[in-house]
Amino acid sequence: MAPLVGFSVQMVASIEQGRRLPPPDFVKRAEEMLDAFGVLRAMARHLARKPGLASWFRQWADLEEEAVSLYTYECRLIPGLLQTEAYTRSLFVNQLPPLDDEQIVNQLAARMDRQRLLRQRPNTAYSFILEEHLFLRHVGGTDVTRELIDHILELTSARNVEVQIMAQVRERHAGLDVPMQLAETPSNKWFGYCEGQRSGLLISDPKEISVLHMRYARMRSQALSPEDSLGLLQRMQGAL
Repeated sequence: MAPLVGFSVQMVASIEQGRRLPPPDFVKRAEEMLDAFGVLRAMARHLARKPGLASWFRQWADLEEEAVSLYTYECRLIPGLLQTEAYTRSLFVNQLPPLDDEQIVNQLAARMDRQRLLRQRPNTAYSFILEEHLFLRHVGGTDVTRELIDHILELTSARNVEVQIMAQVRERHAGLDVPMQLAETPSNKWFGYCEGQRSGLLISDPKEISVLHMRYARMRSQALSPEDSLGLLQRMQGAL
Protein backbone atom coordinates (compact mmCIF):
# COMPACT_ATOMS: atom_id res chain seq x y z
CA MET A 1 0.00 0.00 0.00
CA ALA A 2 2.82 2.41 0.90
CA PRO A 3 4.13 3.09 -2.63
CA LEU A 4 0.59 3.43 -3.99
CA VAL A 5 -0.33 6.19 -1.55
CA GLY A 6 3.10 7.82 -1.67
CA PHE A 7 3.97 7.40 2.02
CA SER A 8 6.69 5.36 3.69
CA VAL A 9 6.06 1.85 4.98
CA GLN A 10 6.81 3.11 8.50
CA MET A 11 4.22 5.88 8.16
CA VAL A 12 1.54 3.50 6.89
CA ALA A 13 2.31 1.07 9.71
CA SER A 14 2.04 3.82 12.33
CA ILE A 15 -1.37 4.89 10.98
CA GLU A 16 -2.64 1.30 10.78
CA GLN A 17 -1.57 0.66 14.39
CA GLY A 18 -3.07 3.88 15.71
CA ARG A 19 0.20 5.53 16.67
CA ARG A 20 -0.27 8.47 14.27
CA LEU A 21 -3.25 10.31 12.85
CA PRO A 22 -3.48 10.13 9.03
CA PRO A 23 -2.59 13.37 7.18
CA PRO A 24 -5.31 14.68 4.83
CA ASP A 25 -3.27 13.63 1.75
CA PHE A 26 -3.04 10.07 3.08
CA VAL A 27 -6.81 9.90 3.57
CA LYS A 28 -7.45 11.26 0.06
CA ARG A 29 -5.02 8.87 -1.67
CA ALA A 30 -6.11 5.84 0.38
CA GLU A 31 -9.74 6.62 -0.41
CA GLU A 32 -8.99 6.66 -4.15
CA MET A 33 -6.73 3.62 -4.09
CA LEU A 34 -9.13 1.47 -2.08
CA ASP A 35 -12.26 2.78 -3.84
CA ALA A 36 -13.82 3.13 -0.38
CA PHE A 37 -16.97 5.04 -1.45
CA GLY A 38 -16.23 7.97 0.87
CA VAL A 39 -16.05 5.84 4.02
CA LEU A 40 -12.46 6.79 4.90
CA ARG A 41 -13.12 10.52 4.42
CA ALA A 42 -16.21 10.30 6.60
CA MET A 43 -14.37 8.43 9.37
CA ALA A 44 -11.35 10.73 9.25
CA ARG A 45 -13.52 13.68 10.29
CA HIS A 46 -14.05 12.01 13.67
CA LEU A 47 -10.37 11.33 14.36
CA ALA A 48 -8.83 13.59 17.00
CA ARG A 49 -6.23 13.39 19.67
CA LYS A 50 -7.62 13.29 23.19
CA PRO A 51 -5.03 14.86 25.48
CA GLY A 52 -5.13 13.47 28.98
CA LEU A 53 -6.44 10.03 27.98
CA ALA A 54 -4.09 7.06 27.72
CA SER A 55 -3.78 5.82 24.14
CA TRP A 56 -4.97 2.34 25.13
CA PHE A 57 -8.10 3.80 26.78
CA ARG A 58 -9.33 6.02 23.95
CA GLN A 59 -11.25 3.34 22.09
CA TRP A 60 -13.22 2.51 25.24
CA ALA A 61 -13.78 6.23 25.90
CA ASP A 62 -15.40 6.45 22.44
CA LEU A 63 -17.72 3.57 23.34
CA GLU A 64 -18.64 5.32 26.61
CA GLU A 65 -19.73 8.35 24.59
CA GLU A 66 -22.46 6.45 22.76
CA ALA A 67 -23.36 3.64 25.19
CA VAL A 68 -27.02 3.06 26.03
CA SER A 69 -26.02 0.83 28.97
CA LEU A 70 -22.75 0.98 30.89
CA TYR A 71 -21.89 -1.46 33.69
CA THR A 72 -18.80 -1.02 35.86
CA TYR A 73 -17.28 -3.18 38.59
CA GLU A 74 -14.27 -1.68 40.36
CA CYS A 75 -12.12 -2.93 43.23
CA ARG A 76 -9.03 -0.69 42.93
CA LEU A 77 -10.29 2.90 42.94
CA ILE A 78 -13.46 4.89 42.44
CA PRO A 79 -14.35 4.78 38.70
CA GLY A 80 -13.46 7.90 36.73
CA LEU A 81 -17.11 8.76 35.99
CA LEU A 82 -17.81 9.04 39.73
CA GLN A 83 -14.66 10.81 40.92
CA THR A 84 -14.48 14.31 42.33
CA GLU A 85 -11.80 16.72 41.19
CA ALA A 86 -10.01 16.49 44.54
CA TYR A 87 -10.03 12.68 44.49
CA THR A 88 -8.75 12.61 40.91
CA ARG A 89 -6.01 15.12 41.67
CA SER A 90 -4.85 12.96 44.59
CA LEU A 91 -4.50 10.00 42.23
CA PHE A 92 -2.49 11.96 39.68
CA VAL A 93 -0.23 13.64 42.25
CA ASN A 94 0.75 10.22 43.61
CA GLN A 95 1.24 8.56 40.23
CA LEU A 96 4.59 7.01 39.30
CA PRO A 97 6.54 7.94 37.27
CA PRO A 98 5.65 11.45 38.51
CA LEU A 99 3.55 13.67 36.24
CA ASP A 100 4.47 17.29 35.58
CA ASP A 101 1.95 20.09 36.17
CA GLU A 102 0.84 20.22 32.54
CA GLN A 103 0.20 16.48 32.43
CA ILE A 104 -1.85 16.67 35.62
CA VAL A 105 -3.92 19.55 34.22
CA ASN A 106 -4.56 17.70 30.94
CA GLN A 107 -5.47 14.42 32.58
CA LEU A 108 -7.69 16.11 35.16
CA ALA A 109 -9.52 18.05 32.43
CA ALA A 110 -10.03 14.89 30.37
CA ARG A 111 -11.47 12.97 33.31
CA MET A 112 -13.79 15.78 34.34
CA ASP A 113 -14.95 16.10 30.73
CA ARG A 114 -15.90 12.41 30.65
CA GLN A 115 -18.25 12.96 33.59
CA ARG A 116 -20.54 15.15 31.49
CA LEU A 117 -21.95 11.84 30.17
CA LEU A 118 -23.82 11.28 33.44
CA ARG A 119 -25.57 14.63 32.97
CA GLN A 120 -26.00 14.70 29.21
CA ARG A 121 -27.17 11.11 28.61
CA PRO A 122 -30.24 10.65 30.86
CA ASN A 123 -31.42 7.71 28.74
CA THR A 124 -28.23 5.72 29.33
CA ALA A 125 -28.43 3.21 32.20
CA TYR A 126 -25.34 3.45 34.40
CA SER A 127 -24.67 0.66 36.90
CA PHE A 128 -21.71 0.67 39.29
CA ILE A 129 -20.63 -2.05 41.72
CA LEU A 130 -17.96 -0.71 44.09
CA GLU A 131 -16.03 -2.49 46.80
CA GLU A 132 -16.63 -1.09 50.30
CA HIS A 133 -12.90 -0.79 50.98
CA LEU A 134 -12.58 1.90 48.28
CA PHE A 135 -14.20 4.35 50.69
CA LEU A 136 -12.33 3.09 53.75
CA ARG A 137 -8.94 3.79 52.14
CA HIS A 138 -9.49 7.59 52.45
CA VAL A 139 -7.51 8.50 49.32
CA GLY A 140 -6.55 12.16 49.64
CA GLY A 141 -7.66 12.35 53.26
CA THR A 142 -10.89 12.54 55.24
CA ASP A 143 -12.18 15.73 53.63
CA VAL A 144 -11.67 14.33 50.14
CA THR A 145 -13.50 11.13 51.09
CA ARG A 146 -16.39 13.05 52.64
CA GLU A 147 -16.76 15.14 49.47
CA LEU A 148 -16.55 11.98 47.35
CA ILE A 149 -19.39 10.30 49.24
CA ASP A 150 -21.48 13.49 48.98
CA HIS A 151 -20.85 13.53 45.24
CA ILE A 152 -21.84 9.89 44.72
CA LEU A 153 -24.99 10.27 46.83
CA GLU A 154 -25.95 13.25 44.66
CA LEU A 155 -25.32 11.35 41.43
CA THR A 156 -27.52 8.44 42.54
CA SER A 157 -30.48 10.78 42.83
CA ALA A 158 -30.72 10.51 39.02
CA ARG A 159 -33.00 7.70 37.84
CA ASN A 160 -30.42 6.33 35.40
CA VAL A 161 -27.51 6.01 37.87
CA GLU A 162 -27.37 3.00 40.19
CA VAL A 163 -24.60 2.32 42.72
CA GLN A 164 -24.22 -0.91 44.69
CA ILE A 165 -21.61 -1.58 47.36
CA MET A 166 -19.96 -4.98 47.67
CA ALA A 167 -19.59 -5.52 51.41
CA GLN A 168 -16.05 -5.89 52.70
CA VAL A 169 -16.90 -9.23 54.34
CA ARG A 170 -18.34 -11.48 51.61
CA GLU A 171 -17.87 -15.25 51.47
CA ARG A 172 -19.01 -15.58 47.84
CA HIS A 173 -17.84 -13.13 45.18
CA ALA A 174 -18.13 -13.65 41.40
CA GLY A 175 -15.74 -10.87 40.40
CA LEU A 176 -12.47 -11.65 42.11
CA ASP A 177 -10.45 -11.85 38.88
CA VAL A 178 -10.17 -8.21 37.75
CA PRO A 179 -12.27 -5.03 37.47
CA MET A 180 -14.44 -4.97 34.36
CA GLN A 181 -16.81 -2.87 32.32
CA LEU A 182 -19.57 -3.69 29.85
CA ALA A 183 -21.05 -1.28 27.30
CA GLU A 184 -24.07 -1.65 25.02
CA THR A 185 -24.04 0.37 21.79
CA PRO A 186 -27.13 1.97 20.18
CA SER A 187 -27.21 -1.03 17.81
CA ASN A 188 -27.42 -3.29 20.91
CA LYS A 189 -23.97 -4.77 20.46
CA TRP A 190 -22.03 -5.38 23.67
CA PHE A 191 -18.34 -4.76 24.35
CA GLY A 192 -16.26 -5.47 27.43
CA TYR A 193 -13.19 -3.79 28.84
CA CYS A 194 -10.61 -4.90 31.39
CA GLU A 195 -7.73 -2.72 32.50
CA GLY A 196 -4.31 -3.43 33.98
CA GLN A 197 -1.56 -1.22 35.33
CA ARG A 198 -0.37 0.04 31.94
CA SER A 199 -2.76 -1.42 29.39
CA GLY A 200 -6.38 -2.02 28.54
CA LEU A 201 -8.13 -4.89 26.77
CA LEU A 202 -11.21 -4.27 24.61
CA ILE A 203 -13.35 -7.41 24.33
CA SER A 204 -15.79 -8.09 21.49
CA ASP A 205 -15.94 -11.91 21.39
CA PRO A 206 -19.58 -12.85 22.21
CA LYS A 207 -18.43 -15.85 24.27
CA GLU A 208 -16.23 -13.68 26.46
CA ILE A 209 -18.95 -11.03 26.75
CA SER A 210 -21.33 -13.76 27.91
CA VAL A 211 -18.93 -14.72 30.71
CA LEU A 212 -18.62 -11.10 31.85
CA HIS A 213 -22.41 -10.69 31.81
CA MET A 214 -22.79 -13.84 33.88
CA ARG A 215 -20.31 -12.57 36.47
CA TYR A 216 -21.76 -9.08 36.60
CA ALA A 217 -25.29 -10.40 37.06
CA ARG A 218 -24.14 -12.59 39.93
CA MET A 219 -22.30 -9.68 41.56
CA ARG A 220 -25.46 -7.59 41.38
CA SER A 221 -27.19 -10.21 43.48
CA GLN A 222 -24.23 -10.51 45.87
CA ALA A 223 -23.75 -6.78 46.47
CA LEU A 224 -25.95 -4.71 48.76
CA SER A 225 -29.15 -3.46 47.15
CA PRO A 226 -29.07 0.13 45.85
CA GLU A 227 -31.10 1.27 48.86
CA ASP A 228 -28.89 -0.53 51.38
CA SER A 229 -25.80 0.74 49.57
CA LEU A 230 -26.94 4.35 49.95
CA GLY A 231 -27.62 3.70 53.62
CA LEU A 232 -24.10 2.33 54.08
CA LEU A 233 -22.59 5.35 52.32
CA GLN A 234 -24.57 7.68 54.57
CA ARG A 235 -23.35 5.86 57.68
CA MET A 236 -19.75 6.00 56.43
CA GLN A 237 -20.17 9.70 55.77
CA GLY A 238 -21.52 10.27 59.27
CA ALA A 239 -18.55 8.43 60.78
CA LEU A 240 -15.98 10.71 59.11
